[in-house]
Amino acid sequence: MSTAIVTGPPVPGSSLESDLRALGFEVLTASDTAETEALLTAVPADRRVAVVDARFVGHVHALRLGLTDPRFPLAAIPGAVTAQPAGRPALARALARESSAGGGTALAVDGLVTALDADVHHPELGSLVAAVPDDPQARNEARQAVAAVDDEAVRLKSAVKSRDGFFTTFFISPYSRYIARWCARRGLTPNQVTTASLLTALIAASCAATGTRAGFVAAGVLLICSFVLDCTDGQLARYSLQYSTLGAWLDATFDRAKEYAYYAGLALGAARGGDDVWALALGAMILQTCRHVVDFSFNEANHDATANTSPTAALSGRLDSVGWTVWVRRMIVLPIGERWALIAVLTAATTPRITLYVLLVGCAFAATYTTAGRVLRSLTRKARRTDRAAKALADLADNGPLAGFVSRTVRTAPLGSPFLVALAGTAILAASLFSGVTWAPVVGAFAYTLASGRALARPLKGALDWLVPPLFRAAEYGTVLILASKAGVNGALPAAFGLVAAVAYHHYDTVYRIRGDAGAPPAWLVRAIGGQEGRALLVTVLAAVLTAAQFKVALTVLAVAVAGLVLVESIRFWVSAGAPAVHDEGEPA
Repeated sequence: MSTAIVTGPPVPGSSLESDLRALGFEVLTASDTAETEALLTAVPADRRVAVVDARFVGHVHALRLGLTDPRFPLAAIPGAVTAQPAGRPALARALARESSAGGGTALAVDGLVTALDADVHHPELGSLVAAVPDDPQARNEARQAVAAVDDEAVRLKSAVKSRDGFFTTFFISPYSRYIARWCARRGLTPNQVTTASLLTALIAASCAATGTRAGFVAAGVLLICSFVLDCTDGQLARYSLQYSTLGAWLDATFDRAKEYAYYAGLALGAARGGDDVWALALGAMILQTCRHVVDFSFNEANHDATANTSPTAALSGRLDSVGWTVWVRRMIVLPIGERWALIAVLTAATTPRITLYVLLVGCAFAATYTTAGRVLRSLTRKARRTDRAAKALADLADNGPLAGFVSRTVRTAPLGSPFLVALAGTAILAASLFSGVTWAPVVGAFAYTLASGRALARPLKGALDWLVPPLFRAAEYGTVLILASKAGVNGALPAAFGLVAAVAYHHYDTVYRIRGDAGAPPAWLVRAIGGQEGRALLVTVLAAVLTAAQFKVALTVLAVAVAGLVLVESIRFWVSAGAPAVHDEGEPA
C-alpha cells in the first residue's frame, strides 16, 4: 500500500487525486507544511509515501515514473517527491526543516526536494509534462502541453530497451511491446512472462531432442517464441514499473539456462540420429560463458576507473555517430537476438552438427572482435583502477582454498603481472592436457594452482589484469571438456556438460551479486565447491586414477553436488529481502 499527501489549496477541475488513486495511492490532503508533516508522521513506516503539490499538472505516466519505481529509495519530479521505507527518514528530516522554517505556510514541494540530504533519483521524462504552474495562464498552457503529447505512446516507446541488437529492435520489439501492454492490462507480472519464456525454451529443447525433422522445425519456431517472451518480460517491467529482486534473478539466469538447455537438446537429438555432438555443445557453452566473463570483467574493471580515455574508445565513439556502423557492430558481436535467430533457423533447416559448427565459428569471431577491441583500449588508456574494481575482479576469479593458501604463504618475488602469471599457468595446464602422459595433467593442474595463487597475490589493477577471470574460466571449463573427450566412454561428455553448467551458474550468480553491490557469494560456498583451481585439480586427479566408466560417474556426482550447493545458496540469497535489484539495461547478452 502507498500513500500520497496532496499539499496546498485544492485546484478546481484538477484530476490529480484521481490520477494518484489510479496509480494505487491512498490520497490524503494537507493545507500547509505543518499538516503535511503531521500526516507523514502518521503514515505507517513500512509504506511508500509521496508528497505532491496540489497545483501539479502533468501526464499520469510522469507521475508513474516519479512515484512508483521500486528501485529507488527517493525519487522526484517537478512538484512531487516519493520515499520508500528506506528513504522515509531523509524525507521526514527535510520536511521538519521546512516546517520549522515555514510554519503554517503552504509547502513548496520542489524546495523540499532541494532540502533532502540524500540521493534523489530524477527520472528522464523526455516529452512528458510535469509542472507546477503559478497562475491560471501558466496552468492553461501546461494543460495544453499535456494534451499535445500522447503519454501512452511515450510509455510504450520507453518500454523498449534503449540499446538493443538489430534483430530485436526491428523484428521483435515493434510488436512485443504491445504484448507487454496486453499482459499489463490483464494483471500478468514480468516474472510470470519470464517463467513462460523458460518453459517455452525447455519445450523447444525437448522438440530438438526428438531428433526428427518435425521436431527440429518445431524447436526453431518455439525458440523464437521464447525469445519474444524474453523481450516481453523486460518491456512489461519497464511499461508497468514492476521491478523486483526475484525478477532480477530470474531474468539474469534464465537466459543462460534456456540457451544451454537448448544446446543439450540439440546434442540429444543428434545422438538419436547416430551423431555425437556433445563436445560441440559443451564447447559452445564454454565459449559463450567465456565471452560473457570477458564482458563482465572488462566492465567491472573500468566502470569507475579514473583517467579512463583512449584513442580506441574515441574511434569507437566516432563510429557510433555513423548510423549504419552502429548496427553492423551490434550484429557482429552476435548478441542474444541474432544468436537465437541463427540457432532457430539452422535448427529448422539443417542438422545439429551444422548448427553448432556455425554457432562456434560465429561466437569465436565475435569473441575475437570484442576481446581485441577491449585489449586495445586497455593498452592505450591510462586508467587508474579502484580498490573496488580490483576486489570485484578477484571475486570473479573464484579462487578457492588451495590458491588462497599459495597466495598467503608463498613469498617469492613477483614473477610478472597477474595477467602474465595467470597466462603462464593456463599455458602449462593446456600443454599437459595434450601431452598424452597419464599423470601430466595432474602436474599441470598443480602448477596452474600455484599460478592462480600467485596471480592474486597482488591487486588486479594492471592494464590487462581484467583478463585473469576469463583465463581461469577457459582453463577450468577446458580441462573438463578435454578430459571428458579423452575418456572415450558414452556419457562422459554429457556428465561434463552438467558439471560445467553447474559451475557456470555459480559464476553468473557471482557476476550479478557484484553488479548489485552485494559482493561475492559467501566464502564457505567457494570453499565447499573447491574454487576454480581446486575443481580443475580434482578433475585431473579423477581422470588419472579412475577408469573411464568410473570417471564418468565421478563427473556426474561432482556435477550434482556443485549444482545442489550453488542453487540452494543462490535461491536463498535472491529471494531474501536484502537481495539487490539488478536490471541489465546495458549491452545485449
